[in-house]
Amino acid sequence: MSFLQKKFVKLQQMLTLFIFMVCGTVLLKVYIYKDCKLADIRTDVRYAESAKCKDRLYARLRLSPSASINCSGIIRGDFEALEEAAKCRIEVARRHQPTTESNYLNMTHNCNHYRASRRFLPVALSRAEEDFPIAYSMVIHNNIEMFERLLRSLYAPQNVYCVHVDAKAPELFLKAVTAIASCFDNVFVASKLERVVYASWSRVQADINCMEDLLRSPVPWRYLLNTCGTDFPIKTNAEMVRALQVLNGRSSLESEQTPEHKKKRWQMHHEIHNSRIVNKGTKKTPPPINSPMFSGNAYFVASRDFVKALFEQPVVKKLVEWEKDTYSPDEHFWATLHRMPEVPHSTPYDKKHDLSDMNALARLVKWGSNEGNVRKGAPYPHCTGIHRRSVCIYGAGDLNWMLQQQHLLANKFDPLVDNIAIECLEEYLRHKALHERSYEDIFSLMLVAQRQLGNIRVKDHDGFTLTSGLA
Repeated sequence: MSFLQKKFVKLQQMLTLFIFMVCGTVLLKVYIYKDCKLADIRTDVRYAESAKCKDRLYARLRLSPSASINCSGIIRGDFEALEEAAKCRIEVARRHQPTTESNYLNMTHNCNHYRASRRFLPVALSRAEEDFPIAYSMVIHNNIEMFERLLRSLYAPQNVYCVHVDAKAPELFLKAVTAIASCFDNVFVASKLERVVYASWSRVQADINCMEDLLRSPVPWRYLLNTCGTDFPIKTNAEMVRALQVLNGRSSLESEQTPEHKKKRWQMHHEIHNSRIVNKGTKKTPPPINSPMFSGNAYFVASRDFVKALFEQPVVKKLVEWEKDTYSPDEHFWATLHRMPEVPHSTPYDKKHDLSDMNALARLVKWGSNEGNVRKGAPYPHCTGIHRRSVCIYGAGDLNWMLQQQHLLANKFDPLVDNIAIECLEEYLRHKALHERSYEDIFSLMLVAQRQLGNIRVKDHDGFTLTSGLA
């Protein structure tokens, strides 16, 4: 055999080996992923098939920090991780290049690519979540990137999202929001847009406009959560569903006796002048209700029946009209509505039933005047970010405390103040959403074990102990 023939044979052998290796790799991948179905994603991660499929899905949907930040250490409250984050915070903010309205207009030309590249969840992650859709009212006016990050963090295909864009917002901003919404069947821009003026009725009306649209939606949602552009969730969708199921038709929001100094907000007539709300010095008529007025905030977890009462109950309609010339009605209208006997599943208006913002589910907010040493009686520790209008803009150092609270969302966040805090929350929530076990899975496993072992005790992922015993 000649030298050339030997070379040719060797080349053939190498080519054959290469083809076998390529085919083997392809077949291995097909074998590994061939059985990944929706049911596998919804099964307990301890099953091999489910773990494999969830790992694959997580690899595609993972939300990683842009810098080499130790988010797990930050979440745990590790001193070294927090110290490093504090050093990096300014540099991370400086390097961060916000995605602009024009960027989103270009990205959303191909919706399939947009949803995949921006890592929105494509499926409901459990049967319990699919059977319990949640509605959202999202009131925004600027910062398109923060809106998209909020939407992505809350997004699940079984839910429905109404986005109210301030009528004063730039046209390009509205176009970008509309373009993002157009890539989803369950996201839409409100049919009526208000010119929102701080502390005026227009802020309440923005939510009401979304409520009206959401009631017309074919999605059979059971609860509505309202959000704004500086909010961020601190619970996964599955955790929210479990919390809402426990409410059993009741709403959850701050509602307390009105402090004397706040009563003038609804006792006096107010008007808007030069985009500001002004006390005109004229006393209003008493509220047209038989129950007291209450004090609260702009955030709520509202049942569908609570929302329907706005449009169906005559006494509620009267209160709506009466509230329109008050100051900061969002801080007393919802709280009062929650205590009115005419509203389904309302809370009795006796003071024993008062609920503070720290005990309601709706929103976790740190007010500067209440911060301090918790061991000495302060409601919460000092803010590790900055303050704006006396409210904490959260820093990474707040996350460990924050994630121990029962609230569904927290306010306020700003990527220009601490983008690390937001990035670590994104990573934490996405990982937990794709890897946490459902209670249904735990109890089904317990029933199997019960038949074999008798009384057993199992700890779930949050550390709660579930006990199952023979009857």
